[in-house]
Amino acid sequence: MERFDGGRFTVAAASRDAALARSLLAAAQSRDTFPWLPRPTARVLVIVAPDRQRFAELVGPYAPEYGAAIAMPAEQRIVMQGSRAGSDAGNPLQVLRHELAHLALYEAMGDLPPRWFDEGYASYAAGEWGREEVLVTNLALALRGAPSLEALDRAFSGGSASAAGAYALAHRAIVEMAAMDPDRGLTLLFSYWRQSGELDPAIRRAYQVTLGDFETRWRQRTRRRYGALALFADLTVGAVVLVLVLVPLHLARRKRNRERLERLRAAESAAERRERENAVEALLRSVSPPAPQGDEQQS
Repeated sequence: MERFDGGRFTVAAASRDAALARSLLAAAQSRDTFPWLPRPTARVLVIVAPDRQRFAELVGPYAPEYGAAIAMPAEQRIVMQGSRAGSDAGNPLQVLRHELAHLALYEAMGDLPPRWFDEGYASYAAGEWGREEVLVTNLALALRGAPSLEALDRAFSGGSASAAGAYALAHRAIVEMAAMDPDRGLTLLFSYWRQSGELDPAIRRAYQVTLGDFETRWRQRTRRRYGALALFADLTVGAVVLVLVLVPLHLARRKRNRERLERLRAAESAAERRERENAVEALLRSVSPPAPQGDEQQS
């Protein structure tokens, strides 16, 4: 593998991914700050795996079944797929930004953030606003509402579909939390969190609400904002499916009715024709035949 160095970053990649490695290095250097956190200083190693198999080998037994990259914060290392990644791997520059945000958060906060906060912050820092589109089609959100933050942590391990919803909800949680202090966002929260070592006291001091109050606010506002859209989307899809099912049945029924009507018309025409023929025949029989004329008398 080739090595590319710049600033605090080292990117290692196979020759065929050299151009990608240079782009990743340039992007990391040009945008090396993260919202509400001090500027990171730790050295970072980014390894671009040449294929899925090598990616799994580098990550180890905990390689996710979904996703194109993984961060190892304690080692300040990132492993991501290269140019042979599938179409669902996403924009590699955005993927790198997401993973770098994990490392920056760990450098500043250590093991304090729970999974939902860690993933939500990384998604926010990477500008992954498109994740919330998943919520628009989440019917469970309309019927049952958003899960608890504790349940949200478990959802990341529930498969690709469950994880997609979890990422979107975690992103939404960070958006809601930052919105409680439009001027400073999470700045005070991070400061108080480092001091106390616990999230609930930090939220109390930063926003004058408890963690439970925030959770209720986030769940209510998320359901209110996306639940109706999800229900509408589901009803729309249901209506489309219903139309696709009913229209062929309606057309088939119209065809059967048209054929039956044609048969009835044909039968009526035949009956009318027979009635006319019978009436003519009866009329002819009712008319007496002319009397025969006798022989003329001879003179």
